[in-house]
Formats: sequence, C-alpha cells, structure tokens
Amino acid sequence: MYINLIGRHVEITDSLREYVHGKFSKLERHFDQINNVDVMLNVEKLQQKAEAKIHLNGTDIFAISENTDMYAAIDALIEKLDRQVIKHKEKYTKH
Repeated sequence: MYINLIGRHVEITDSLREYVHGKFSKLERHFDQINNVDVMLNVEKLQQKAEAKIHLNGTDIFAISENTDMYAAIDALIEKLDRQVIKHKEKYTKH
C-alpha cells in the first residue's frame, strides 16, 4: 500500500508521518486490496482537517474529519474509513 501524504499549511513531521502510516496499516489488516491512499492534512485557523481518498479495486472511498487536534482528526478519519472499507468488503465478498 502506497500512502501519499500532503500537508497544506502544516509541516509533515516524522512523528506525524509514522502516526499516519501506523493507523493506515490497521485498514490494510481489514482489507488487503488497497492500492494506494492520498491523505491531505490541512490547517484552517483553529480547525485541523484530515481527508483521505483510498483507491480500491473498482472503487474509491473518501472521508473528511475535522478537530482541534490533528491526531484526533486522524483517529476520527481512520474510524470513518474503517467502516466504509468493511462495508465495501462485505459487498465485495457477496458478489
């Protein structure tokens, strides 16, 4: 799985990069057919925003999360993506 990490108005530190990679490895355990992930971390005034687009075989999954803390925004983003990936996996296995 390739993760493309982009920071808009925020510097991507090594600890932030490792945190994102660790969290997205959780998604790969649920569904191993994830091709690549585009993650954008954005700061707008006091809101920290994390958004991601996952490219799967046959479809794309997108989610946005906002919080005052970047790590909390990433956690909420992973929870949203996890639910969507599990839902896609269930549809995929039924067919």
